[in-house]
Amino acid sequence: MAKGSTSTLSAPLHLLHRAAQRADSLFARHVGDVDLTPRQFAVLEAVSQADGLNQSAIVAATGIDRSSTADLVRRMVSMGLLQRRRTKRDARSYAVRLTREGRKALSSGERAARATNDALLSLIPSVHRAVFVDALKTMALGEREQRAQAPTTISRERDSGP
Repeated sequence: MAKGSTSTLSAPLHLLHRAAQRADSLFARHVGDVDLTPRQFAVLEAVSQADGLNQSAIVAATGIDRSSTADLVRRMVSMGLLQRRRTKRDARSYAVRLTREGRKALSSGERAARATNDALLSLIPSVHRAVFVDALKTMALGEREQRAQAPTTISRERDSGP
């Protein structure tokens, strides 16, 4: 390994992967017997906030890539969590809605997500939690998107420098 370089095991890429594995495991434990993954929960949550979304809107809302979203929606339809119908405006597009089973799964997922978030954040000192979440948003959304979504005070704090 080159002088001054970081070990692969302590590099952000590896650590983020391990943290994601821990988050997925905690979510699975908290969701219990409900057959629901964090990504499926994200789709249910997006659809619940705007019933009748098409798959492109689900991609935009969740950040999950187009082909994975298509596969997720297809599987969730077969599981009875989502209903999908062709739109009148564009016969190539589907409007996606929650089913009754989808609403039940969403409720279980919301409880599991809260418990998972609480468990993950409890590992970080409370004074660092907001900075940690802000850093994750920056990595996940990119600087421009995060600034557009963040309150003005956060943008000013970041721009003000040390």
